[in-house]
Order: sequence, then C-alpha cells, then structure tokens
Amino acid sequence: MKKEHLYCDFVSNKNTETETQNKSRYYKYKGDFRWQAIKKESYKSPGKDWADIVRQTLIGNHGESVKFHVRYFEIASGGHSSLEMHKHEHVVIGIRGKGICVTGKKKHILNFLDTLYIGPGIVHQLKNPYNEPFGFFCIVNAKRDKPKILSPKPS
Repeated sequence: MKKEHLYCDFVSNKNTETETQNKSRYYKYKGDFRWQAIKKESYKSPGKDWADIVRQTLIGNHGESVKFHVRYFEIASGGHSSLEMHKHEHVVIGIRGKGICVTGKKKHILNFLDTLYIGPGIVHQLKNPYNEPFGFFCIVNAKRDKPKILSPKPS
C-alpha cells in the first residue's frame, strides 16, 4: 500500500478497505503519556526550524471518517515547534508540564488544562523553556493547508 504525504506532515492511507472498516476503537492509556497501539512519530520532516518534539496521532489517521484529528505532542526541555502560519485553526490543551505559545504578538503560558484557540492566519509557535516535558493535545481540521514556515526575528 502506497502512503501519500499530505500537508502538516501526516500520512494518509488512501485505502478503501481501511476506510470501510471505520469502527469504534479504544486506545488504552499506558502511562507516561503513551497510548496502546499509538506510535510515536516525528513532529515533521527533519529541519532546522524545530527541535525536540514528538507526536502521537490518537484520532484521525487510523481509518476514521472524522473531520478533525486529535494529536498529542510533547516538547522536550529547550525544544520548540516551527514558527508558522496557515489557514486552518488549532485548539491546544495543556496536559503535561507547562510551555509557551506565541500567537502573533501575544505570549501565553500554558499549564495543565489551559486551552488556547489559534485562529486562521495567526503566526504561532510553541516552546518549552522549562526543565520538564511540555505535553499538549492539539485538535486540528482533518483537511488543512500547508503551513508557511517563517524565520524568527533576531532578539
């Protein structure tokens, strides 16, 4: 089966057999921010615009027909996402540790269960300057545009 790479670096299995098996699934939490049958993946293709992030896609690329994806990201101490903007929106919910999300000119410190909506066209980046991992759920549209990666301005 050929895998097709789509925007935001997720892989879609364009397989009608998988799509016709759209059934309820249960992913048991195993502890340490891992779920049974969910693989850890790279945040994106290797690049210099991000560091020390992994993700787990809980819902959205296992044959479901949902119009959204639920992903768990974890940023190690000192890590960060790419500085980017795009037309699709995000909902970010802090789950582990704390981190910073820059949206436009605003800086938000996200703690456990703090929730942030990132609207379309908003420049944003998530960072972890703290000494413990920063984990968060990110809920995003299933169909989304390719992000525009931006260069951070010198401090």
